[in-house]
Amino acid sequence: MRRRGGRKRVLGTGRPLVLPDGPNQWWSLEFVSDALTDGRRFRILAVMDDNARENPVPLAGTPHTCLRVTRELDRLISERSQTGTIASDNVLFAE
Repeated sequence: MRRRGGRKRVLGTGRPLVLPDGPNQWWSLEFVSDALTDGRRFRILAVMDDNARENPVPLAGTPHTCLRVTRELDRLISERSQTGTIASDNVLFAE
């Protein structure tokens, strides 16, 4: 009988994570979905500033195209300073 391979694990960068000590240093992106009473579904893009504990751009609606999401993130970066790290579903984007 053939043996199954083990679970694939993500290899880290080997660098320790730098925790934020001020606002606009670490943002988390998350899509949250729900349904209305008539069955229609909608999604909300939540961009969380992890240190300030605020959601500066709650983008609700359906559908979320990649152009709309990047336009909103560009607008957020122009209003605030650019963040150092963005985390999204177990993926880190750091400078």
